Amino acid sequence: MIGVQLAQQLREAGLGWKPALGDRFAIPDRDLDDEVFVLSNMTIEVHAMPEGRVIGFNGTTEWAMDDVELDETVWLPREDQLRELLGGTFRALRRGPAGYEVDIDLLGEERTFTAGSAEEAYASGLLHLLAAAGADGA
Repeated sequence: MIGVQLAQQLREAGLGWKPALGDRFAIPDRDLDDEVFVLSNMTIEVHAMPEGRVIGFNGTTEWAMDDVELDETVWLPREDQLRELLGGTFRALRRGPAGYEVDIDLLGEERTFTAGSAEEAYASGLLHLLAAAGADGA
């Protein structure tokens, strides 16, 4: 699983989140950075409110929190979600001497991203893609 800091970098680079059942997220800056939450149709759901979308915590009697605004959370995408976000640029995932290596091809440029976990390697490649998309749109 990627950490909150890497997830925040992805969000700042422009990665959007359309919450779906099974998605993991964190609530940084509320002394909950080490807690991972999972959207579930039983306990944690997304609600559309007049003031915007919120994530509601249903039946959490031990918490003094009923809901949190979506923009106060950070999505922690899973390995399969990160791979899907790489789309047609993704070429390979393999185990290398320094960890996991993800190869992407962006407009004929081959790049390899290495990290300790497959998720982190995918996320590094995705950061590169988002930066390239931002540079093209600037």
